[in-house]
Amino acid sequence: MPSAAGPVAVASAGSAAKAAPSPAVGISPELYPTEDDLPYEEEILREPFKLKGWWRYLVARAAAPFAKRAVIYERALKALPGSYKLWHAYLRERLDHARPHPIDHPTYSSLNNTFERALATMHKMPRIWVLYLTSLLDQRLLTRSRRALDRALRALPVTQHDRIWPLYLRLASLPACPVETSLRVFRRYLQFDPSHAEDFINFLISANRWQEAADRLASVLNDDGFRSVKGKTRHQLWLELCEILTKHADEVAGLKVDAILRGGIRKFTDEVGKLWTSLADYYVRRGLFEKARDVFEEGVSSVVTVKEFSVVFEAYTQFEQSMLAAKLEAAEEEGAEDEDEGGGRKNGMDKLSKKFLEDFWLNDEDDTDLRMARFEWLLDRRPELLSSVLLRQNPHNVEEWHRRVKLFEKDPARQVATYVEAVKTVDPMKAVGKPHTLWVAFAKMYEKHNRLDSAEDIFKRATQVNYKAVDHLASIWCEWAEMELRHNNFDKAIELMRQATAEPSVEVKRRAAAEGNEPVQMKVHKSLKLWSFYVDLEESLGTLDSTCAVYERILDLRIATPQIILNYAYLLEHKYFEDAFKVYERGVKIFKYPHVKAIWVTYLTKFVQRYKRSKLERARELFHEAVQQAPPDEKKPLYLQWAKLEEDYGLAKRAMNVYDEAVRAVPNSEKMVMYEIYIARAAELFGVPRTRQIYEQAIESGLPDRDVLTMCMKFAELERSLGEIDRSRAIYVHASNYADPNNSDFWKKWNDFEIQHGNEDTFREMLRIKRTVAASRSQTHFILPEYLMQRDQRLNLDEAVDTLKRAGVPEDEMAALERQLASGPSTAPPAAQNNTPASANRMMNFVSAGVEAQAESSRQQAGNNEDIELPDESDDEEPDVQIAEKSVPAAVFGELGKRAAESQEGSSGAQENEQLGALERIKRRRQ
Repeated sequence: MPSAAGPVAVASAGSAAKAAPSPAVGISPELYPTEDDLPYEEEILREPFKLKGWWRYLVARAAAPFAKRAVIYERALKALPGSYKLWHAYLRERLDHARPHPIDHPTYSSLNNTFERALATMHKMPRIWVLYLTSLLDQRLLTRSRRALDRALRALPVTQHDRIWPLYLRLASLPACPVETSLRVFRRYLQFDPSHAEDFINFLISANRWQEAADRLASVLNDDGFRSVKGKTRHQLWLELCEILTKHADEVAGLKVDAILRGGIRKFTDEVGKLWTSLADYYVRRGLFEKARDVFEEGVSSVVTVKEFSVVFEAYTQFEQSMLAAKLEAAEEEGAEDEDEGGGRKNGMDKLSKKFLEDFWLNDEDDTDLRMARFEWLLDRRPELLSSVLLRQNPHNVEEWHRRVKLFEKDPARQVATYVEAVKTVDPMKAVGKPHTLWVAFAKMYEKHNRLDSAEDIFKRATQVNYKAVDHLASIWCEWAEMELRHNNFDKAIELMRQATAEPSVEVKRRAAAEGNEPVQMKVHKSLKLWSFYVDLEESLGTLDSTCAVYERILDLRIATPQIILNYAYLLEHKYFEDAFKVYERGVKIFKYPHVKAIWVTYLTKFVQRYKRSKLERARELFHEAVQQAPPDEKKPLYLQWAKLEEDYGLAKRAMNVYDEAVRAVPNSEKMVMYEIYIARAAELFGVPRTRQIYEQAIESGLPDRDVLTMCMKFAELERSLGEIDRSRAIYVHASNYADPNNSDFWKKWNDFEIQHGNEDTFREMLRIKRTVAASRSQTHFILPEYLMQRDQRLNLDEAVDTLKRAGVPEDEMAALERQLASGPSTAPPAAQNNTPASANRMMNFVSAGVEAQAESSRQQAGNNEDIELPDESDDEEPDVQIAEKSVPAAVFGELGKRAAESQEGSSGAQENEQLGALERIKRRRQ
């Protein structure tokens, strides 16, 4: 390629004024116009100040060497120095031409001169500036780039500065750029766009300018309108500031680090642990170890989550461990120095100081034991500190307070302080758990140390607390009374229960209603727990009258339970049994089923045991009322108890009436059991014949089929034992309607019965009934497989015909083969073969019942082709029976006979048509 130094030199020296260069020395002949260039040369000579001619010239010489195109560009720009299109194209080509060369090549110097000449007229064009500045940055001409950037910012309007500043920031980010220059650039840029303060902060961090980075971060966080362009949250910026302040504490001044970090702790609660450790780390780096320890203590005492506590406590333990390790290392170094000195003399001042301050503890520089004690004390306090964290999460957690008390088992004073704090802190309305247990445990602790007066004071204060549930206050009263019982203060315990169950006065109720929030103290007198404890005390320590008074008070308040009724009646039944029965009467009127069941059972049992037959009518009325109130599933035990009463003290007939009523009243699931009891009692009381009516009633009562079958078998066995063979057989026949063919037990018993008591006819009848039942239960199972077999047979025939047809077999041979496949392989005569399919189809549904051979004509005259004939299971036992046949004259049937014959012929033709193959049927249809 010819050199372009000549034209460029001419252009740089300002000698491009000539239209065509003269043949001077050093100019290559290739740069002169050729004959092909004459049309374009003539055009630009005619109109040298029009861009169109010059642009056509350049486009036509697109493949020419760059030196020749540069001459054309120079001539064009001489004529049109204000053309942006020419300058931009020229500069782009010069850039492409210079790019393969190293940055110290002379081509880049010519390129820069060309840019300078272009900017003389194109200084308002930002794209020219961008090309020039990008080229200077690529050449790493920092000073020239900075000056050019300044010129660009001065030349362009402010609205176009956003195209220049990225290049300026690129210059400031270069490693070779001085830090001070970069700082000035970023500061100027923030005046243009303050939103990119994060870029400046990142640069300051990378340049280790920690003071200014901290100041900028603090100003950003103080600006409420700041929005991060990188998507960082204020929390992340806070953490960055804390990291700078703590890790470079000696290099940052002028900021209140403690106030900044504490502000972040108050504002950002999700990273409190990290902020506390950062604040302590700041004081550690400043050498203020005691201040750092105070910060750690404040941190573990203020965090509210276990996660944050773990972070702070781990950092705290590492701090104490490192302090101890540093002291041990320093002690070892001092020992080594003393050995090196070899016991040399010290100056007089040191001896004097040692003499006066030897026993003074502040002068003791060896605090290794103190640091060890601090470290061990911190580890021992971990459970307590963790408990404090959990209580800060929810101060109303009762179980956590109990666990905290257990931590101080060896320190009663701390336990007392913990209980006091717990009962003051826990709000009963917000408590998680049972808040009264705190008071009880507090009082028991004083009781354990024989401080009953203090325990009573605690219980007294506990009874004045407004709990959320009445049961909590009742538990307080009961625990107080139990404490008095443990110390044999029985009268005081009863007095406490009397005081607890006393109903508030009308004035107190009116005052509580006026306040609107009724405390539990107004409702505790209706607590069943209190009354149950009270009545137990009265039964154990009081008199019968006082105990009955308590029971009556419970019934008046309508808080009694079935167990209270039973206990009250049991108390009275030894001497005042009539009063006990009155209590039972009140109980059955108060409660309903299922709660009243125990009362009824106990009442009836006690009444029968007491009066037996003396008040039989009253007992019957009670049983009648009991069974009327009871639901169906609860009637059975009452009826049995009633029937037992009639059997023991009443009339057997009445007992049978009770059993008869019971089998109708109990649910279906219990009727079978009830009938069995009924039959057994009837047989015992009135003899076996009396049970026949009950059996008949049971069979006709609508029991499930399984139970009916069982009842029939028992009834048949009864009749057999009585010698009524015919009645027993009739029962078996009736039971067969409910029997399953697979129920081998029933059929075996009937079979054994017939073998023992029957004859050939009855045995045949039994077999016939068995086959009939099996057929009725399994009819669909015979029809469905036959249909499927016929369908499969037709499909197999069609597939065989299609295969033969594809093989090229003639249609006549295919029809013969199709008939052969339809009839099946057989050596029988043709007549027999023709009858085989029909007979096979018929025999599939036929099972002989004693006669195995009949004429085909008689089968067709039967008229009911859908009857199912079942297989004979007794072929070995019964002989073949030959039935004589005789034809009936046609005159007997008249027109009916003709119609039957025609229909028979039509059906036989249709049957024969079905046996034909598909091709044969098609042929006949076409004929």
